[in-house]
Amino acid sequence: MENLSGFCSCVNLACPLHPTKHDKGCAPCIQKNLRLREMPNCFFNLVEGTENRTGDSFEDFAEYVSRKRD
Repeated sequence: MENLSGFCSCVNLACPLHPTKHDKGCAPCIQKNLRLREMPNCFFNLVEGTENRTGDSFEDFAEYVSRKRD
């Protein structure tokens, strides 16, 4: 767990990009998400009810955030 940033809230320990799996911090995860136009898992952790989501796209995130405001 020494590779975790103080703000890391990702609980997906099975992910090969999780900071506990290498010594590059959050960079590999962010690079993957930028390439695929997705939001990092940790962003979804900020929105209640996203635990069983089916996608990580920008649009998926925006929909959850928008619903939360209603």
